[in-house]
Amino acid sequence: QVHVVESGGGLVQPGGSLRLSCTASGSIFSVNFMGWYRQVSGRERELVATITSEGITNYADSVKDRFSISAHHAGNTIFLQMHSLKPEDTANYYCNARGRYYKDINEIDDLDVWGQGTLVTVSS
Repeated sequence: QVHVVESGGGLVQPGGSLRLSCTASGSIFSVNFMGWYRQVSGRERELVATITSEGITNYADSVKDRFSISAHHAGNTIFLQMHSLKPEDTANYYCNARGRYYKDINEIDDLDVWGQGTLVTVSS
């Protein structure tokens, strides 16, 4: 079994910064993609930033100049450094990990797992 755990959310004033962390652990064979998504109640989950095992990154246009995603691949950990936060960045931020995992001792299967989310609130 594989688990994804996020941390680092909280309350921050507009213009402030936060750093989110996410670690995937468990029966992992390989992780080739991790990313951050966010969701506001009543709206669909949207992509924030993603990173591949080769270091290729992708950002939503709304965060491209303010957020930065990085990874510690050996630890299956990613970070999201957020600057110049705006009230519209308020959301639950979810981490996603994809790759392969040990379904049992003799079987490897596809991995696509989500964390429980961490709440980011931008408000004065």
